[in-house]
Amino acid sequence: GRRTRRANSTDFASIHRMLIRVLAVGTRMPAWVDQAVSEYSARMPAEMRVEWREIKAETRTGAGSAASWMSREAARLRAAVPEGARCVALDEQGVDLDTRGFAARMDAWRQEFRAVALVIGGPDGLDPVLKRDCAERLRLSSLTLAHPLVRIVLAEQIYRGWSLLSGHPYHRP
Repeated sequence: GRRTRRANSTDFASIHRMLIRVLAVGTRMPAWVDQAVSEYSARMPAEMRVEWREIKAETRTGAGSAASWMSREAARLRAAVPEGARCVALDEQGVDLDTRGFAARMDAWRQEFRAVALVIGGPDGLDPVLKRDCAERLRLSSLTLAHPLVRIVLAEQIYRGWSLLSGHPYHRP
């Protein structure tokens, strides 16, 4: 469907164009996940571009450890973070925000005039060193979510956050 925007939503656009790059460990998501993520991402305006990058997960075998797998995944994640970007880890121990709080974080990120990388770990989570090095840690839910659902929830919340900041009628209190 077509996206409609209020005429006064230009305040958000006039301040700064922003890139949000979502880096998610794991590939080959089901088609319904890719479809939902694409739908929400396509709704985003040019002034807040969202890119999704899948990062290859390490093959889990008996000849390795979770720490070594996460370390190698962390190296791939770091390589995909845009230069100078604010790195934000999505982590179950992160700060718990409601929708308005998440929108406020998006607004604060936008005001930093740099890209943001939202990092999603693999089956064992994120490497502890990478989490420590990120500027902040957020959690999407107090519930445990399957990785495919994390992507959909995050895509929807990014869109909802933009809608709140721009005065778009998508979000209703």
